[in-house]
Amino acid sequence: MKVRLYENLRACSYTPFYLAQVEDMFSVEGLDVSLILSPSTTETAQGLIEGRADVSFGGPMRVLMHHNKAKLNNEVSELICFAQVVARDPFILLGRTPNDNFNFHDLLNNKLAVAIDVPTPWMTLQDDLSRANIDPKSIQRYPDALMHENVNNFKTGKINLVQLFEPFAQELKETGAHIWHRFASRGDIAFTTFYALKSFTIDNREICEALVRVMNRSLKAVHSMNSIEIAKIIGPGFFPDLSITSLSSIIEGYKSSRVWPSRTDLPPSAFVKLKAALLSGELIQFDIPYDEVIDKDLSKAK
Repeated sequence: MKVRLYENLRACSYTPFYLAQVEDMFSVEGLDVSLILSPSTTETAQGLIEGRADVSFGGPMRVLMHHNKAKLNNEVSELICFAQVVARDPFILLGRTPNDNFNFHDLLNNKLAVAIDVPTPWMTLQDDLSRANIDPKSIQRYPDALMHENVNNFKTGKINLVQLFEPFAQELKETGAHIWHRFASRGDIAFTTFYALKSFTIDNREICEALVRVMNRSLKAVHSMNSIEIAKIIGPGFFPDLSITSLSSIIEGYKSSRVWPSRTDLPPSAFVKLKAALLSGELIQFDIPYDEVIDKDLSKAK
C-alpha cells in the first residue's frame, strides 16, 4: 500500500516519525511510504487538498485554520486529524543569562524574539500570558525573524531572549545560552498528528489504521530505548550536521518533558487547550467541535 507522506518541516520533535522510517516500521504493516519534506508549512495542508500528498504530519492548528476559513465562506473543510504523536509544545525559551525561577512576568522586563516560522508558538505563548493576567500586547518583541535567523541574531548579540525549537535551541545552549522555560510544562496540547482528507480516511481506512499502529509502535520504542541509541539511528539520515551527543541531549530533554505521549489517543482536553489558544489569539473565530477536526476512533491505539 503506497502512501505519499508529507513531513511538515525538519524538527527533532518529529523523532517518532523518523524512527519509524529508519527502522522500517511502515513496511512491517505493508506500507510503502514515500516521506516527502514539504516545501512550506502551508503546503503541508494545501498539498493534500490538491492531491500532491495522501497524508501529512503537522499541527492540528493548520487544520483548525482550514476549518475556520471554510466556515467563513459557508463551506466545509475536508481535512481531519488522527493519531497524536507530539502531545506537548516542543518550543523552548532561552536567555543570555540564567533564570532558574522563570515567571511569565519576567517577560515584562525583557525584549523577546518570537518563533514565527509557524503560528502555534506565539498563539500558545500569548494564551499563557493572558492566563497569567499579562496583556500579550505589553510584551516588547524584536523584529520578526525566522528561527535560523534568530540563532545568528543571538550569537551576534542582537537579541538576548528567544523562542526556539530543537535543534536550534541546542545550538545556542552549546554556545552558552540558558534555558528559561520549556513550554511543554503547559501540559498536553495536541501539537502534532497525522491529517488527511476525510474522504481518504474513509476510502483508505486500512492504510490509516496501519499508520496509527506504526506510530504506537514507534512511540513505545521512543520511550523504551535510550536517547543515545535513538540518536544513532535517526541522526545520520535526518540530522547529519548534529553530533550524536547533541542529538541525544535533545531527545533526552524532550523525553523528560513528556513531549511524546505513550500512545496516539488524542484526548478532547488537549484539543480544547489548543483551540482556546487559537481563539484567544484570534487566529480562528469559530469554536470548532472536536469531532469535526479529530477522528477519535482512528486515533485510538489498537
